[in-house]
Amino acid sequence: MSSFGKSMRGRSVFVTGAYGMLGAWLVRALLDRGASVTVLRRDEVPASMLALDGLEPRCTVVRGDLLTPGLLERAIGEHECDTVFHLAAQTIVGTANRSPVPTFEANIRGTWLLMDACRTQDVRRVVVAASDKAYGAHEELPYREEFALQPRFPYDVSKAATDLIARSYWHTYGVPVATTRLANIYGGGDLNRSRLLPEAAAAVLRGRAPVIRSDGSPERDFLYVEDAAEAYLAICDALDADEDAAPGTTRARGEAFNAGGGRPHSVRSVIDAVVRVSGHDLVPDVRGSGTPSGEIDRQYVDSTKLRERTGWEPLVGLDDGIARTLDWYREHLDAVPA
Repeated sequence: MSSFGKSMRGRSVFVTGAYGMLGAWLVRALLDRGASVTVLRRDEVPASMLALDGLEPRCTVVRGDLLTPGLLERAIGEHECDTVFHLAAQTIVGTANRSPVPTFEANIRGTWLLMDACRTQDVRRVVVAASDKAYGAHEELPYREEFALQPRFPYDVSKAATDLIARSYWHTYGVPVATTRLANIYGGGDLNRSRLLPEAAAAVLRGRAPVIRSDGSPERDFLYVEDAAEAYLAICDALDADEDAAPGTTRARGEAFNAGGGRPHSVRSVIDAVVRVSGHDLVPDVRGSGTPSGEIDRQYVDSTKLRERTGWEPLVGLDDGIARTLDWYREHLDAVPA
């Protein structure tokens, strides 16, 4: 266990998006540190990591939709939550392009409802998931936090709005909140086959060639999921440290933080790594040309700000992360759609 999040023992923590991959790993980290965790469940998700790895019975489960009026205030208030991690969102780029209105409802309206519940319930620390996609396309790379947010596509726009809305609650109402702009997260527990790593893992473990929807040239920054969860805990620690900071000086409140794996990798090189680590002799099935519509060709982030303010840095390299990811899928292969 890292040094981050040790102050979580005995705290009451509310996590939205706990049934997603990163949310489940974050819940695991919080439980391991002795926190009391309340999660929001909209649907029955028997194949989620939270259920498959036995984490759900260790949590208090609030049933309902993020957008239900009054639900968030009730959940946070009745369970006396002093800490909130907001990860609930519609996260699939293709779905956002096909159905922008539900995406905006979940990602934008959901954020202001959550933030207003934190305001009325006097929550002491809030970390909200934005995304590196909020930056849009920039000629200069890597992305740094002072870059303008200039998104063009529905998902990217929704995450930029998430970021700005959340941080406005610090500047206007004093809610102690910070946002994350994380790179592409991968690891065990992601069962959405429209994403790169779940498809590749399911394919190689069944002896099938993994599919690449582009021509393999787009470059992304890949962050292993346990490193991502540690970034959330590091930011939460920094929010606590701000309580003792001199007036006008903060380390985290009202701030946005990048977190990435350190350097970009092409989609093809990642899939080649999956095949290599799996030990299979397979040739990827390349089905696209160029970058898929609605996606950015090349992006990666500079994590210097987070490292300097918290000491966080990624510890799991790509091959090691892929090996851990394949181990999880191998153990839960029956839950992965064929």
